[in-house]
Amino acid sequence: MKSNLHTRESRPRGFLPDADTVGLKEPWTPVRRHALGPVLFLVMSCCFSTAFSAQKQVSANAGPANANPSATHKPHLDLSGKTRKGKASYYGRNFYTKKMANGMPMDPQSNSAASKTLPLGTKARVTNLKNGSSTVVEIRDRGPYVKGRIVDVSPQTADKLGLKENGTAPVEVKPVEVPQPDGSVKAGSGVAENVRGQPSADLRDGRITN
Repeated sequence: MKSNLHTRESRPRGFLPDADTVGLKEPWTPVRRHALGPVLFLVMSCCFSTAFSAQKQVSANAGPANANPSATHKPHLDLSGKTRKGKASYYGRNFYTKKMANGMPMDPQSNSAASKTLPLGTKARVTNLKNGSSTVVEIRDRGPYVKGRIVDVSPQTADKLGLKENGTAPVEVKPVEVPQPDGSVKAGSGVAENVRGQPSADLRDGRITN
């Protein structure tokens, strides 16, 4: 009597196939797994490559919705120390205590001012051309980004210049001390004037009077 322990019919399910069944195209066989491996890898590589390229293209074409021009565009600095004329405005309440371009918080009671072109650290005399009021400011921030405006001043400075009634005024900005790229400081067109337009002896020892 022949034993059927090794016949295909009596083999329990889940056991590995014998030599006569290896060639069958069943999904779980090693033949099918080895054939699918490279194909799946190729398909997945193509998908990842396409997704990465699309994301890179979107990143290159899209910028922040409310990008600050001072952060996205390096200003063309005016190192000449020449007088400039334009309009002045002043900081609104929503800018109080916010960081300026020099990293310090904006203090409404300071003489901080913003300019698009004067180097940070520049001291300049701002004169309201309507009423003649004048005071010295220090450029610590970038702006204003409105056509025709050349300087933003703090609320305290706006009081001194008489800007608050209309919000803006035509002004003359005369740089007094202009930091240079090599670390030196250049004297500007406002170096020899005080508030009344007279020579100021206090500038000779490095002090600026208002």
